[in-house]
Amino acid sequence: MNFNTLFLILLLTVTLIKLWLSYRQLNHVVHHQNHVPNAFSNSISLEQHQKAAHYTVAKVKLGMISTVVDALWLLALIELGILYSWNNWLITHLQTPLLSGVLLIAGITFLGSIIELPINLYGTFVIEERYGFNRLTVKMYLSDMVKNLLVGILLGLPIILAALWMMASLGVYWWLYAWAAWMLFNTLLLAIYPTWIAPLFNRFTALPEGELKTQVEKLIKTCGFNASGLYVMDGSKRSSHGNAYFTGFGKAKRVVFFDTLLESLNTDEILAVLAHELGHYRLRHVLYRLVSIFILSLGFLALLGWFYTANWFYAGLGHQIPSNAMALTLFMLIVPIIGFPLQPLLSLFSRKHEFEADAYASLHAKPLSLVSALVKLYKENAATLTPDPLHSAIYDSHPPASIRIAHLEALALNQA
Repeated sequence: MNFNTLFLILLLTVTLIKLWLSYRQLNHVVHHQNHVPNAFSNSISLEQHQKAAHYTVAKVKLGMISTVVDALWLLALIELGILYSWNNWLITHLQTPLLSGVLLIAGITFLGSIIELPINLYGTFVIEERYGFNRLTVKMYLSDMVKNLLVGILLGLPIILAALWMMASLGVYWWLYAWAAWMLFNTLLLAIYPTWIAPLFNRFTALPEGELKTQVEKLIKTCGFNASGLYVMDGSKRSSHGNAYFTGFGKAKRVVFFDTLLESLNTDEILAVLAHELGHYRLRHVLYRLVSIFILSLGFLALLGWFYTANWFYAGLGHQIPSNAMALTLFMLIVPIIGFPLQPLLSLFSRKHEFEADAYASLHAKPLSLVSALVKLYKENAATLTPDPLHSAIYDSHPPASIRIAHLEALALNQA
């Protein structure tokens, strides 16, 4: 079996598995849409439960279309020769390998974003609008696109240039140097994101003085968290979805609340949500996730270090003449396919961390306040209460609603 045949089998297999999992999710959600789970029968109405089901079905259907489009685009790039033709045009018209390599990757990335644009537009201005979540205007959407493009150019081009230079100049172990540079870049990005990047898209204001701020500062101090500030983000200008999170690294750490979250939850519930996020910090989940990313990136870069010297890799994906830029481009295109088997494991670890953060929150806030906060968020975000168990096991970073609520209620009972 040659590499092209293996690639086609893997692409078909992963695509069919994704579609099958989505089909299971659709059937399971629709099958349970007329009955509110017992754990939520007193807090979520049948109408709200059905809205969540319809919203989930709409998003899953759009996701299935996206899965098919992604597979067809990848086939067109490799099997129909779009990538080959674009590369030949660049080589013919440009005399600088480094410049042609950058434009090869940038061009394919740009074309991919154009292919995805109708799906993103439909998701934002049809699905999110239909269910009352979208607050983006077309002007704001276009502004965000331009900002994302500029940020992508400013951050992405230096990374591509550095990678291509290392591949050409640092010998057989270039990928090890590239990994070190990638770790440094990600660490730097964590440090500068809160101050330089996030404010390009949202307005951040200090959490107002008052009882909530006093209680938040007390909780943060109790948990041993040092923050450079407490901020409210105007998430409501884009969506009615709510959240709270930490951002930054070292002394640049910030606690950020969506304004929609502060509007929908009471003080005890906000503190419980914050205690959960503090749990991720105190239990070193953020560090573990960062280390996991570094380990995975090292593994994938080592794999690329093997692939880019193998003629069968290029020939199997439609190219006879090896080049650093082509190796990097092809590998970026097939990574989602060869990395898909890792998805269930990553989801499993994420759900484990969520349970642990809930347990931590129950020690520093009221567990039942976290329960009521989650129920409100499930309701307001139209999150399905009845996901397909297998689909959830593969994809979900958080435990299913019923299981998570039962876990928190058991923690509350143990403390009584």
